[in-house]
Amino acid sequence: MALTITHCMKKAAWEAVQSDAYWGWESVERCGFVHCTGIPYLWRVLPNFEADPDERVIVCMDADRLEAPVRWEDGGDTEGRLYPHVYGPINNSAVTMVLPYLKDAEGRYRNNPEFAAIADE
Repeated sequence: MALTITHCMKKAAWEAVQSDAYWGWESVERCGFVHCTGIPYLWRVLPNFEADPDERVIVCMDADRLEAPVRWEDGGDTEGRLYPHVYGPINNSAVTMVLPYLKDAEGRYRNNPEFAAIADE
């Protein structure tokens, strides 16, 4: 079974790169990698974007199909949780689906139905 990792980005940014072979160059230049997360930790990461008025999407990728190296690393003060960092641009051939960033009436992230069977950690 494929390991899915995700990256949250502005919908307009996704629309600009969805037909490109690769994307994420800006993040690689700025941070050295593209920040991603596994689905069990998604609920921990996505609230960081709740105040952003721009529409966002969740890009899901098959980690085994990524061409750039993926390293699972501690995100700092994350109590030992490891997050996938992609050390190079994302090849769009690894993208398996793109989902909307869902919010409830109060503007808080709510879990996508596609992830309902995956327990939050």
